[in-house]
Parts: sequence; C-alpha cells; structure tokens
Amino acid sequence: MSGKRNLAVSAERIGADLDALAAITEEGRPWTRRAFTPMHLEGRAYLERRFRDAGLDTHIDASGNLIGRRNGKDPALGVIMLGSHSDTVPDGGRFDGVAGVVAALEVARALAEAGVQLDHTLEVVDFLAEEVSIFGVSCIGSRGMAGLRPAEWLSREASGMTLAEGLAIAGGNPDQLMKRADVRGFLELHIEQGPILEAEHCNIGIVTAIAGITRIEVTVEGRADHAGTTPMNARCDALSAAMRLVLGIETSAATLAKGPCHFVATVGEFAMLPNAANVVPSHVRLLIDARSELRDDIEAFTAQLEALCAEVTATSGAVIAARPISDASAVPMHTDVIDLLGQSADALGISQRLMASGAGHDAAFMARISKAGMVFIPCRDGRSHAPEEWAENEDIALGTAVLMETVRTLDQQLKEEK
Repeated sequence: MSGKRNLAVSAERIGADLDALAAITEEGRPWTRRAFTPMHLEGRAYLERRFRDAGLDTHIDASGNLIGRRNGKDPALGVIMLGSHSDTVPDGGRFDGVAGVVAALEVARALAEAGVQLDHTLEVVDFLAEEVSIFGVSCIGSRGMAGLRPAEWLSREASGMTLAEGLAIAGGNPDQLMKRADVRGFLELHIEQGPILEAEHCNIGIVTAIAGITRIEVTVEGRADHAGTTPMNARCDALSAAMRLVLGIETSAATLAKGPCHFVATVGEFAMLPNAANVVPSHVRLLIDARSELRDDIEAFTAQLEALCAEVTATSGAVIAARPISDASAVPMHTDVIDLLGQSADALGISQRLMASGAGHDAAFMARISKAGMVFIPCRDGRSHAPEEWAENEDIALGTAVLMETVRTLDQQLKEEK
C-alpha cells in the first residue's frame, strides 16, 4: 500500500523491533505478553534497552509506565509525549499497541539522527496494562498518569495478588497517584483494527474521537415448563423473547450506523437458564456493548431499546428489565492536533482520511491532560485481537513519518502559545 518513499524514519528498524518483541511471547501462544506477567516484564526490559540505545533516560513512574526522556532546549515549556502499550490480549498482540511504542521510539531515534533537539522535552512511553488485565480493568497506566485510576481498584485480586502488588512488581508505586501537569501534547500511532483504510487504499487515518462505550444488561424472566407437554400457545419462553430483543438491537444499531458518525452495538454476552433440552427456558441474561462517536446516537439507541423491551414484554408475557452497567462518553481528539496531523500528511504526500475509533485507547485518558491526537495505519483484512493481526512495516513507517513531522510543528505551535 505504501510503496517506496524517502522517509526520515526507518521501516527496517521498526520491523526489527517488532520482530524482537514478537519473539517474546508465551510458548505456543503468539502473541501473548499480558501485563503483570514475567513475559511482559521481559518485553519491557527489551524496550528499556532500546530506549537507552536511542539516548533516552529511562524510568518507571508511580503508575507503572515505562518512560524514555530526552530534555528539550527549554524544559520549562513542558513535555511532548508519544507512545502506546506493549501488553497484549491473549493470542493476538503482535501489532496492537506495540507498533505505537516502536513508532514513538523511532521518532526519537530519527530526531536524534537529524540533529533535532526540540524546545519541549520529548518523552516516549509504554503505558501499563492498556488491554483488559487479569484484574478485569484496562488502561491502568494512562488512567494513573491522568489521575483517574479509582482507588478501589488497588484491592482487586487475581493470580494470588492484588493490583497494588501488581503495580509494585511492574515498578510502580501504588501509594502514589500522580496526575501529570506538564504534558502539553500527546500522539499515539495504532493499527486501525478495522478494514476501512485497507479497503480505501488510504495510508493513514486521523482520529477525530474515541467512541464512548455504554454497556447495558438486559434480563428476561419467563416461566420454566415441560418442553414436551406444554402447548406452544401456553408458554412464556424467555429465550424466544430474548431472540426478538437481539434482532431488534441489531436492526436499531444498523439504522444508526447509516448516519455520518461511528456507531455499533453488540450482544456480546448471553446466558440462559435452566439450559436443559426438555425445559422451556425461564431466564436469559444478555449484555449489550454500544459504542458511539455521538452522545445523541447513544441516547437514541437507549430510547429505542426501552421501546423494544416494552413491545416484547407486551407480546410475550416475559418480564424484561434493562439497566446500564457502565457509561463512558466519547473523547474527542484536539482539533489543533488533528489539523497538524493532516498538514503533516499533506506535506509528505501521504494519503489520509478522518475517522473515529471504535476501540478504546490510552489517548482517551491523555486527552484529559493534554492536546492529544491519534494516527491509524492499515491492518490486513481489518483483523485484530487475533493471531492473524498484521501490518506492513512500510505502512507503520508512513504513520511514523507523520508523527515525526507533527512533533516538530507541534513543538513550535505550543512554544508560541506558552
């Protein structure tokens, strides 16, 4: 997709780092390096060496984030930060997150090779536990950096330890929650995790917003009866009612998805009782994951779900209840950074499009404390969170070149604003 170009960044170096990290995986499980495991620590040790090779001073902050730092000409101006995460989901993290850490490192290397010292201090970060961790929570490092990690999370337990103990093992300090006040700009490169860029033969996506995520639990109470003796017209079948809900949810989501902004909804969890071949189902629980760029679309969806539940209740006799489990609004990327990313791509002759992210990212929390932006690069067939996840080194290099150009212009823009 990318073709050969004369770039300041090196696709070969990017590929070498990605290959080295891919080799650090649980045996027989490519590519698995979950946070709070020895394998993750081994991957981090590799990254720390590479950070130092690039002339960065390294440390791990209180929230367990690995940071490489190069002072700017005027450290009082604050920090421009780039990065992502090196932890993975089970069996599927060769590029997800890792490409963003390596791209950030390559920007630092390329700036040094070009003899460029920014006015701002440059930091490259590997955030701790962006993926859902063994403790059942995600974005632990970036939440901590933004001062948004809930205190009660520290007592969560998994694999014989608490999250507080896990943070300490990762090199952090669970007794401190330090919100950064010096990060003025943040950039993250990530694989798209979807098929749009590849289908459109577009080099990069510039993220406009990270979609909000609303999760809704729906319970359906019917009546258990003998499957062989209860007439069809005398049943209150919870599963039949639930199926109508699932199809209605799909129809509602498909309609909203035709709008100009990103919207998806999925019934990702489904459980039935008593789950026996000769018993009419009495209970169903389902969990909806709805993601939207616009708050209005989420509100329209929840209103349609309420009406759907009432309709199915009236016609089935089942008792249906829906309640929100979690509700996080979309996080827009900063318009200044969006514009600079577009200008940088234009200057380099790299094709681009604006797009929302349907997945969560560390950038959503960095946007709380800085001007944040994201670049997407294509991944094969849109696959992610799977062993088949793949991105070409040349495509990552194009996105990295856009990051590098944007860092240089952002450095000047932020200096003028100070």
